[in-house]
Amino acid sequence: MASYNPFTLEGKSILITGAAGGIGRATAVECAKLGANLILTDINEDGLRTTLAELEDSDLHRYIVANLTIDEEIDRLVGEIDKLDGFVSNAGVTKPALVKFINREDLERIMSINAMAPMFLTQRLLKKKKFVKGASIVFTVSIGGVYTTAIANAMYGSSKGALQVFMKNVALESAVSGIRCNSVNPGMINTGLLKPGTYSEEDRQRDMQTYPMKRYGEPREVALGIVYLLSDASSFVTGHSLIIDGGKTLY
Repeated sequence: MASYNPFTLEGKSILITGAAGGIGRATAVECAKLGANLILTDINEDGLRTTLAELEDSDLHRYIVANLTIDEEIDRLVGEIDKLDGFVSNAGVTKPALVKFINREDLERIMSINAMAPMFLTQRLLKKKKFVKGASIVFTVSIGGVYTTAIANAMYGSSKGALQVFMKNVALESAVSGIRCNSVNPGMINTGLLKPGTYSEEDRQRDMQTYPMKRYGEPREVALGIVYLLSDASSFVTGHSLIIDGGKTLY
């Protein structure tokens, strides 16, 4: 019985975007430990090399550099993929700004990377029939914009809210094909999403106190939730939002 593992990803082919760091990298590390064969993608090649070097049996995995805000790059990526058992969308950016200071350039960039890129990549993968029956799609969304609001978070929250709605529609339309689609919705996680200097350490410590667990999460803690949704342990789960927020949404 010691070898029993309902969360195994042995032999599964999984595409991970935003794999150059943060939650994407942590997800790649955990998936590799569980036997998956990985295709990693990001615009940052140096980050992809670092991620690949951290993986168990790194020769079983590969990376493809791609800018997923460009249609031709999406088509090239999809063309280099055979069949997928899983797809994890992690890429994301933010820029805090009060609503009255939002500008078109920032909003279009955030929407393009956080929402439109994963939407169009998913569309291409489905249209080209890259998913096997029983495949699992997982979007890294957020509690922000879906379950919570915050000052200066309108652009990021709107992009994640759009992706959340998209997830549910993919789940509904793909269920008949045996393809599942879910999201993880983290609270604040210790990643490089926020640029240094965005908030002071005092602000950071104050914000942590709004979490019942009095801390931010770690990328691995989100990655393990993604592993569950990728694995056959969640074979009857679709259209679900897995909140991983240290209790933030309890208030």
